[in-house]
Amino acid sequence: MKSVLFENQDLEYKAFHQKLIPNISPDRVIGVRTPTLRKIAKEFCGTKDREQFLQKLPHEYYEENNLHAFFIEQIKDFELCITEINRFLPHIDNWATCDGMRPKCFAKNKDKLLLEIEKWLGSKDTYTVRYGIEMLMVHFLDENFDEKYLDMVTTIRSDEYYINMMIAWYFATALAKRWDETFPYIKNKQMPVWIHNKTIQKSIESYRITDEEKAILRRLKIKEF
Repeated sequence: MKSVLFENQDLEYKAFHQKLIPNISPDRVIGVRTPTLRKIAKEFCGTKDREQFLQKLPHEYYEENNLHAFFIEQIKDFELCITEINRFLPHIDNWATCDGMRPKCFAKNKDKLLLEIEKWLGSKDTYTVRYGIEMLMVHFLDENFDEKYLDMVTTIRSDEYYINMMIAWYFATALAKRWDETFPYIKNKQMPVWIHNKTIQKSIESYRITDEEKAILRRLKIKEF
């Protein structure tokens, strides 16, 4: 699989993209664009090469991890998909790989997914927790919403930047989709200052938040010393 990835290497893209994942050594970035990776994943779907690749962890290259995530997305059986995700999550080492894995089978298995999310949120691994928050954001802010999910995210305490940034992203999205239920968490300052302010910043930058709501949020920003 490495040879296929290097055949699709784009050095200009590598130079650009490695700046977005500063915690990954440049030596581990090949430089393959995401649409190309998805095309490769589609070409190898259902092959023995794909199955063998899924069993090889950890991977050496950043793009191998992304390809692994895209292979997992193809799995239609929920239980098998979860098994593969739980094998893979401890090996994720960056936000881009974490955020790019969104299996379609999750949409029809919300009750089971929620049980997994609760486990992920309790993990000590940065990207496992981040993934759990992201799945709450993707699948449980619309018709499956419950205010208790806001509480679940609010209670998370971490010094990890990539967890705290995801919490802010979650609450900014929640404000856009569930303003009435979410706003009290901001008004009552229920989160650490950095997350509180970052949530407001991301909300103000969002086109889904009204000008009136943005004005309210601006007044709630906390001064940091």
